[in-house]
Amino acid sequence: MDALKGTMLDVNIWNFIWSAVNIIILFVLLRIFLFKPITKIMNERTRTIQDNLDKAEKSRQEAEELKEQYAESISNAKDEAQQIIMKAHDEAEAEKSAILKKSQEEASEIISNAGKTIENERKRIIQQAQAQIADLAIETASKIIGENIDDERNRRLVDEFLTAEEVDDS
Repeated sequence: MDALKGTMLDVNIWNFIWSAVNIIILFVLLRIFLFKPITKIMNERTRTIQDNLDKAEKSRQEAEELKEQYAESISNAKDEAQQIIMKAHDEAEAEKSAILKKSQEEASEIISNAGKTIENERKRIIQQAQAQIADLAIETASKIIGENIDDERNRRLVDEFLTAEEVDDS
């Protein structure tokens, strides 16, 4: 049995050595033909994913910048619209003031012209009244005296009398 034990042990050792050599050869072959290509593919995939992540980050940053530019544009547009509204309001106020001033000037001119017209009409009426009064006075005096002395001279006397009365009234 001892002899058998020795051969079995020898067979087991040689099996073990051959198995170890086969495993080492298999490992080397797998490393050369399988692990390197798989590692290469995984590295390329990692690089592609990283590139995509970088592009996505860059796109996000560009979108953020565009968003900020858009917000700034909107803000500027709002400011410009506010300025336009304020300018239009100021121009409207100025136009309103100019129209009111012109209207007041025209009203003053109309009132002044009306006053002048009234004064002229009053003077004309007074002159007509004086002429009628003078004619009545001359006619009355002619009837009282019975004859007409000098029509021109009578009219001058009445006009002087009425003019003297106006000076006294003023």
